Amino acid sequence: MSFTEFSNATHAVPFDPTATHRLPAPAKINLFLHIVGRRPDGYHLLQTAFRMLDWGDEITLRRRDDGQLCRTTDVPGVPPEADLVIRAARLLQQETGTAYGADIGVLKRVPMGGGLGGGSSDAATVLIGLNRIWGCGLDRPTLQALGLRLGADVPFFIYGETAFAEGVGEELHPLEVPPAWYVLVAPPVSVPTAEIFSSKELTRDTEPRIIRVFAAHDTRNDMQAVACSKYPEVKQTISWLSSKGSARMSGSGGCSFAGFETEAQANEVLASAPQGWVVWVAQGLDQHPLKTWVV
Repeated sequence: MSFTEFSNATHAVPFDPTATHRLPAPAKINLFLHIVGRRPDGYHLLQTAFRMLDWGDEITLRRRDDGQLCRTTDVPGVPPEADLVIRAARLLQQETGTAYGADIGVLKRVPMGGGLGGGSSDAATVLIGLNRIWGCGLDRPTLQALGLRLGADVPFFIYGETAFAEGVGEELHPLEVPPAWYVLVAPPVSVPTAEIFSSKELTRDTEPRIIRVFAAHDTRNDMQAVACSKYPEVKQTISWLSSKGSARMSGSGGCSFAGFETEAQANEVLASAPQGWVVWVAQGLDQHPLKTWVV
């Protein structure tokens, strides 16, 4: 079932908080990403356009009555209490005082360190899902504020629609973009966000834009040059994809993408990918499948 089909299906059956819920956690791409300054506390000020994809991770949630939070799937190298999904659930528990707990499973599809927001999306889905399953009743702005305490991209997924973002990524404004299919390429490396942000080579003075002049030709990612200089694999994949369309890196990398008007065009590029490369096609998603789960 696609994420779009999931959204439609959730309206067809009554909600049961005691059931096991398999919930989507869509990936995102940054249609552009400009670094326009830096706050006194060291956080970078950004302007970007976030768009979700009809593809990503899957979160499984089941309510527990004993207050325990249990991760039911293993994440190599990530202990449970360091996992964003457990941290998100714990934060919601602490803020609401609920007596409930949860079993939490994650089916990972989004590459780690790929700039596609996998961990942030997982955390957002946990906050949205448990807010409803536990009956907490927190509204969207409150959940977004909690999400920001977990990561700068989390509020976007709770916001739940294509957005122009400012600040550290938490100031969100609705944005309309044309329908598109995307070819995505994951290089065989994981790019740590902190390494790119801390690089002396990073441009931090791009002139700010205003939302009404954002256009499709605003495709530059200020982090791309740094990632390419540090990781030749990222440069290689972007170079190949650039020969097929307007390609750029998403977020802090290292996955890259190029948009196409039709699925057929995207699949044609997919079919020409070098053997052994991790390449796939996903459709742009204008609204989060769980958008209606919170007001």
